[in-house]
Amino acid sequence: MGQVVLYAFDTMADWEYAYITTVLQMEARGGDDRYRLVVAGAGTEPVTTLGGLRVLPETTLDDLDESDVDLLLLPGGNTWLDGEHSAALALAGRLLDSDRQVAGICGATRALARAGLLEHRAHVVDADADEPDYPGRSARVHASIAHDGPLITAIGEAPLEFSRAVFMALDLDDQAGIDGWYASFKGVPDAR
Repeated sequence: MGQVVLYAFDTMADWEYAYITTVLQMEARGGDDRYRLVVAGAGTEPVTTLGGLRVLPETTLDDLDESDVDLLLLPGGNTWLDGEHSAALALAGRLLDSDRQVAGICGATRALARAGLLEHRAHVVDADADEPDYPGRSARVHASIAHDGPLITAIGEAPLEFSRAVFMALDLDDQAGIDGWYASFKGVPDAR
């Protein structure tokens, strides 16, 4: 069983990962045991999300067995540029170097950019960010989401598109099933 690791930290943006964690838990309850959701933090003390929820990490980033991580999920939040997420960024770098999946949205994209982890991969950096030059800026695309190899990046206004890309990367369903899920939340008629 592989792990989808949600990095938990104070100010993480609840709406940016909620679809992903909910669907993963629903799949597990339905008998799909390919992935286990693991909530990991810098420590194991509770964190408070932007929505005011208290989340208790079950482990630390340092205690993860990286060979078990299928996808590292980096939600946005207000503290990405404060320099306190170096362990998460270091883990993301190691995972990308070993062709393991990393998905970052909103503020996490800015931190990934500043850490030099977006170089040579198509990516987005959050739309309201006037990010200065960074390694890999020439690979930036102006869209709501980019998926290049093991890297998924999205702007904060695209949590549904981000979730859909993660579901596709994890092969949670076929294309028609994932598109149907997306359409049901986006209010688009299902073409099936």
